Amino acid sequence: MFTFHSIQDYHTALQNGSTSCVEAVQFYIKKIDAARHLNVYTNVYADEALQAAHMLDQKRKSGRSMGKLHGVVVGLKDVICYKNHPISAASKSLENFISIYSATVVDRLLQEEAIIIGHQNCDEFAMGSTNENSIYGKVLNALDITRVPGGSSGGPAVAVQANLCMISLGSDTGGSVRQPADFCGIIGLKPTYGRISRHGLIAYASSFDQIGIFAKNIPDVALTLEIISGNDPYDATSSHTPVPDFQKGLDPLKSSNSRIVFFKEALQHKSLDPEIHTAFLQFVEKLRSKGFQVQEIDFEYLEYIVPAYYVLTTAEASSNLSRYDGVKYGYRSKKPTIALTEFYKKNRSAGFGKEVKRRILLGTFVLSAGYYDAYFTRAQQVRKLLIDKTRLIFNDFDIILSPSSPTPAFKIGEKMNDPIAMYLADIYTVYANLVGIPGISVPLFRHTNGMPFGIQAMTNQFKELPLLQFSHYLMQQFKSYENPTL
Repeated sequence: MFTFHSIQDYHTALQNGSTSCVEAVQFYIKKIDAARHLNVYTNVYADEALQAAHMLDQKRKSGRSMGKLHGVVVGLKDVICYKNHPISAASKSLENFISIYSATVVDRLLQEEAIIIGHQNCDEFAMGSTNENSIYGKVLNALDITRVPGGSSGGPAVAVQANLCMISLGSDTGGSVRQPADFCGIIGLKPTYGRISRHGLIAYASSFDQIGIFAKNIPDVALTLEIISGNDPYDATSSHTPVPDFQKGLDPLKSSNSRIVFFKEALQHKSLDPEIHTAFLQFVEKLRSKGFQVQEIDFEYLEYIVPAYYVLTTAEASSNLSRYDGVKYGYRSKKPTIALTEFYKKNRSAGFGKEVKRRILLGTFVLSAGYYDAYFTRAQQVRKLLIDKTRLIFNDFDIILSPSSPTPAFKIGEKMNDPIAMYLADIYTVYANLVGIPGISVPLFRHTNGMPFGIQAMTNQFKELPLLQFSHYLMQQFKSYENPTL
């Protein structure tokens, strides 16, 4: 029977003939079919994937060299475009829309011979923390189907958690890769803003969005990051910073010279679960016993992070989503109307879900003439203060640690009627997006309620290599549980 542990092991098995790409794809198609109750995939490209697998098997047998992701079965969040395939952002406003081009990340995956097996469910337009805001219905956490998988990239997270693909790509605007990774007990990486091209990623908030990676081990994250990173002429915000050989750089940590910091206010926050608080402090002591320098500092801006984030992201969402008017493309109401404003109103009222409409309204409000300076300008000032503070922190430290989420995965429906409580669940993750630094959620612990939780680590901009090295060390030294076979 086919099993998957890592890309390296999989490639070894392909080379020695003990498995094939076709066998791998067939395995995942069967697993996806058996897990339909989890509601992970919006579209599965089974026939295409099998055809691609057969071609790769033939190529390998002919003696030609293998691409770096040869036969690796990948899932895409339903906000990442794949030419001639449906893309909906889990919204009625893009129902039945077919992408006319592929995202740069998809082209780079395919160039290295990856196999795209399907698109995965998410919160509508990537707006949500639970994956309950989707036209396709909610995604279920495979470890406990009464609990949420996190959001907005809940489908990609559960796909990796439940062995429904080898790796997944999601998007992270304020924690939408790291938080579901935490809830599902897997690894979730958000790189530096600009490390990965956003071309072909449906925009939520353009100065925050970044494509991220889900996997079960750090070497697979490192290899995928290496392949999809780099400058892209189609994305002016993509960086020219050279891309390191992330996978080869994952040698075991040669010393414990990394200077680590955590914020006192983050550990004192009223929303933090007591068990996570205790586990975090015990973990800090273990790091110290291993020779790491770990220091606690004051961070006076913590209470401003979530408000600033939601003012700025909703303002950008209001602008980005204005194009979905039912004229050029998108949902168009069948109710006849003469007035153009009424036409727009009917299209957008029916096309967008409740959470998306809430954020568009909030964003339009903070951009309005009477409130622009009071909200949007002040939020931008907070963002500048955070960037300056972060620069000072990284003058003295190499890694910032925090919990990934204040709680483990909560019950389905638990926070749907309290948007403020839902937004505060992002308190530890939105910081990295506001200042554009990389962050990763590493699964290390299990709560007494049976659900996993982990640690978030963040480094300075374009310091993904030391972040991955440190995370690899944590996975080898501190992970205290394994998810059951799903």
